[in-house]
This record gives sequence, structure tokens and C-alpha cells, in this order.
Amino acid sequence: MHSLKDTTIVVTGAAGGIGHAIVRRLTEQGARLVLTDKDAVRLSALNASLGNKHYQFAADISSCNGRVSLLSYCSGLMHPPQMLINVAGINQFAKIADYSDDDIMRMVTINLTSQIALCRDFISLLNTQPSAVIINVGSILGSIGMPGYSVYCASKFGLRGFSEALNRELMDSRTRVRYFAPRATQTALNNVRVNQMNKALGNAMDSPEKVADALIAFIKKDIVSTYLGWPEKLFVRINSLLPALVDKSFRKQLPIIKRYL
Repeated sequence: MHSLKDTTIVVTGAAGGIGHAIVRRLTEQGARLVLTDKDAVRLSALNASLGNKHYQFAADISSCNGRVSLLSYCSGLMHPPQMLINVAGINQFAKIADYSDDDIMRMVTINLTSQIALCRDFISLLNTQPSAVIINVGSILGSIGMPGYSVYCASKFGLRGFSEALNRELMDSRTRVRYFAPRATQTALNNVRVNQMNKALGNAMDSPEKVADALIAFIKKDIVSTYLGWPEKLFVRINSLLPALVDKSFRKQLPIIKRYL
């Protein structure tokens, strides 16, 4: 897919930090967007800042009713979606002992199970198009388990595995499933402690705009997945082949990480 002009794209989590930047870059590419987020006020403000040129539908995709309503809305459009970009997600940096049952369920529901259900619900609609794409926005921490992010990693590891398996399941259909994994990003999802920790560890953090630019480039390439950042993408490879080396690296960093936990 080389041109995005007049392509109808559903973007979940559109009003968030990364989502907001992605929406702006897709608008510059001439895409026709369906903006969705549970925050109706921020969603309206985003669309207004773009001249109200896009469709918008406030929905909580972590609920069945929200997903059904969004699918119904998209099914009724004059130009049905050719692409679904799942950006919606949350983060939490904490020791496992500090997670409540509700914290765990919320993280897994928003980051994983709601994404799975939304993909399931949209496949039939997407397959009505000559070709279609689902892009699930994951994380480098969907491939590398990091202390302080155990539950977040579990949700993103799951999303990566789901995306890989579903793409293979749909190889004989009109829809491809692709996986896009940013590294640490400068958004409101990261609190002051996280930013201080990343600085102490020497971890680079990308701007939402840089992530959005990388996503546009990814969409235009014929590849199934990509991982942003160096040396992060190298660590993804090392962790899959020689995880003990990554264990050793984190053992050295653990005192710094625990200082901020």
C-alpha cells in the first residue's frame, strides 16, 4: 500500500499521545479517518483541530457494547474501512505486589482482550474490501520482559503472539495483520518516575511524532512487523536467541530500576 489518499482507516485511541500524532500524519497523507476514543471531549477537539474533516465515534472498546456500536457505525459508512489501527492502550510501572486484581484485569482487558475482540469483529467487514490491513500497535516490551512492567509485558507479549498467529490464519483472506512496536515514548502514559528512570538508565525516548512518522513508513512497506529504536531492536533479537545475556544486563540495571519502583 503505497498511497493512503482516500483510504478509510479506523484509529482507536485516537485522542491519546501516540494516537493524536498518528491521526495528524495520516491526515497529511490524505487518508479518510474514523477517529475513535472513549474520551468524547478530546476526540471532538482533535477532529475540530483538523477542520472536522474526519468521522468520529466515541466508544469504549474495552466493552462489548462499545465494540458492537463502533462496528455498526463503520458498517454504515459510504466508504467502509480498509484499515484498522489499534493504538488504544495503557501502561503501569509498578512492582507486581502493588497491582490490585482490578489493575491486572484493566491492563489485560484494554491492551489485549479488547484488541483481540475488535479484530475478530472487524475481519468480516474488512474482507469486503479488495485488500485490507489490521495494524496492532504493541511495544518493544512485547518482546523483552522488563522489571517493573510484568503485567504490561504480559499484555504486549500476548498482542504480539496474537498478531502473528492471526496473520497466518488469514493468509488466504484479503486481510493482513501487522505488528508495530515502538520503544519508550514521551507521552502522558509515562509518569515522572518513569522518565527519571529512563534518563538514569540512558534509555532513549521517542516523541509521538517520531513514532507516527515511523508508522507511516511501516504502512508503506511490505513487511509484517517492525521494532523501533537502536539498540532496542537488537535486544529483541538477542532476547529471543540468548536471553541469559539480557538477564545479565537487567541484573546490572536492577538497582536503578528499583530506585524508582
